Amino acid sequence: MKAFSFASGQSVLPPTVVAELCRDLAEWRDSGLSLLELPFTHADFGDLLAQAQGDLRALLGLSDSYRVLFLQGGASAQFGLLPMNLLGSKTGVDYVETGHWSRRAMAAAAAWCDVHVVAQGDGVSLPATWHLSADPAYCHLTTNETAEGLQFHHIPETGDVPLVADMTADFLTRPISVERFGLIYASAQKNLGVAGLTIVVLNAKLLGRARHGVPAPFNYTLQADAGSRINTPPTFAIAVAAKMLTWLKANGGLESVGAGNAHKSAKLYAAIDADGFYQCPVQPQDRSLLNVRFHLPTLHLNTIFLEESEAHGFLHLQGHPSIGGIRVSLYNAVPEEAVDALIVFMDDFRRRRG
Repeated sequence: MKAFSFASGQSVLPPTVVAELCRDLAEWRDSGLSLLELPFTHADFGDLLAQAQGDLRALLGLSDSYRVLFLQGGASAQFGLLPMNLLGSKTGVDYVETGHWSRRAMAAAAAWCDVHVVAQGDGVSLPATWHLSADPAYCHLTTNETAEGLQFHHIPETGDVPLVADMTADFLTRPISVERFGLIYASAQKNLGVAGLTIVVLNAKLLGRARHGVPAPFNYTLQADAGSRINTPPTFAIAVAAKMLTWLKANGGLESVGAGNAHKSAKLYAAIDADGFYQCPVQPQDRSLLNVRFHLPTLHLNTIFLEESEAHGFLHLQGHPSIGGIRVSLYNAVPEEAVDALIVFMDDFRRRRG
């Protein structure tokens, strides 16, 4: 039986990337060492890090005004590190509250500064307008709420206030105008490889604002000056990210993967909306292209659907614990074949159970 993973946490990797990793784990470039044994101070790792940064810059079209950091701790660590690094002399920040992960980010920031909610969603749609406070250090949003299945497709202007975005779920899944943002951060395990690496892309103007006492590995300015190597970086996760960036470039870049992701999700939403048996509560204009959320007419049918889908090789479809229902995550490396097969199963389940 062929299995397809639709996990929200650790996404699938392209088979070609897995094959290359298997080779490099056995021996890295005729060195006699495994990739896992490559020292971060070695020239080969320096070249690998430079390649990853260069490919990322090319894909995003980054100007010299932006720095790229390869950090540890996950996006959740950044929730608290943002105010520690960006407040400067200010005391307040603005947050757009749209779901589970934006609330987590707000709670962490509140330990370090005054948090102002400038817009609030209702769990099934996103706020159309924001009302910024008088003088915030930055304005934060979560571009894709994985639990609720919400995604910003249009982002309001914030003027001179630096816009900070948690893009963990939709980083590198579509073209973006990086110049709109002061800082972007994203964990790697959705679209850029495996857990353990967090990317931070920030405008150099935001450097030099860290509060006294921020540990060096978490100080954006010190890490930027040290080329992300002020401490031992997550070498294996960076190596996987480098391969994923090469894969993205070989597959047409962000324009191509963005079109592919829109196509996959459109197919799935059409199947959900066909006749009312499956129901997506999210307003169409705010539906995520990466995390498709729906439920069945009863909790009992939800349970049966999850049991039967797993038995047929469709894995990790359980919705977020705070939401329930079904969640289908369609990150970059999830093949269209997986979506087509799931739709066939959904149609068959509807006929048998509807």
